[in-house]
Amino acid sequence: MSTFGLIQLHKPGSYSLTFNLYPSLMSINTQQLLQKKKKNILELWMRNQLADEGLREDLISNEELRSQSEELITALVSNLTAENSVDLNSDEWSPVVEILGGIAITRARQGFSPRETGNFLFSLKEALLEVLQEEITNDPQALFNESIKINRIMDNLSVVTFETFIKGREEVILRQTDEITEISTPVIRLWDGILALPIIGTLDSARTQVVMENLLQEIVATGSSIAILDISGVPAVDSLVAQHLIKTVSATRLMGAECIISGIRPEIAQTVVHLGIDLSNIITKATLASALAYAFKSMRLEVRKINTVQKF
Repeated sequence: MSTFGLIQLHKPGSYSLTFNLYPSLMSINTQQLLQKKKKNILELWMRNQLADEGLREDLISNEELRSQSEELITALVSNLTAENSVDLNSDEWSPVVEILGGIAITRARQGFSPRETGNFLFSLKEALLEVLQEEITNDPQALFNESIKINRIMDNLSVVTFETFIKGREEVILRQTDEITEISTPVIRLWDGILALPIIGTLDSARTQVVMENLLQEIVATGSSIAILDISGVPAVDSLVAQHLIKTVSATRLMGAECIISGIRPEIAQTVVHLGIDLSNIITKATLASALAYAFKSMRLEVRKINTVQKF
């Protein structure tokens, strides 16, 4: 066991010099101890994880959980050397940070919560401290110092874990947002030369760009001459939404197609009037059926009901 203590040198009538003999980094003996007790640490860690009521067995199997834990603990105890520092940006900690980052990203994509991901690392800290308490029994000061260092290292690793987890969740959210946007802006071919794009939800700048791109691409692909924008699913229309609609109509006209806006509810009509938004140069209809009837008329198409007579 390493020697810990303070030495004070006194100079008569002057001052005293204090030398700290506590090692500033993880001691060799402690690193060797943790290497020797790696299997014990792993078993304690697995026990802590499996005892957690929030364990998500539906997202990860016990075998996969053990594999992740063993990989991380192996890399971690290998870096707890006397020459190593607790600076996780150093090259020595790259293997640990890389493994931990991969686990955090994977858990973010699998649907784990921040609490569940945090408990994965907190339970490891508990296992490490428990082994230290069992092995360092005759030197309280050494136990205190080594426990402080373990806590500092694990706290820094926790910060890295949460930062990586948040980045992973942001990537998932952005991907899901893009997918939802694509699904919520389908361009429907109602008839030869007639397209319809039902809009559900609020229109913002990003979504307007997606709406424009989808609509213009479909106009080119089908050679359609009329496009119907149905805003029945838009909860409210303000000046910003109206500007987005006007831009979409203008882009459609530049492609040589006429644009009709349908789904103008009474409350939307009142809001447009109160805001002073000029939609006089845009064809608007109350319902999608009315817009389709107008489109048929513009294309000189007629839909008639055929009366069939049953013969007995």
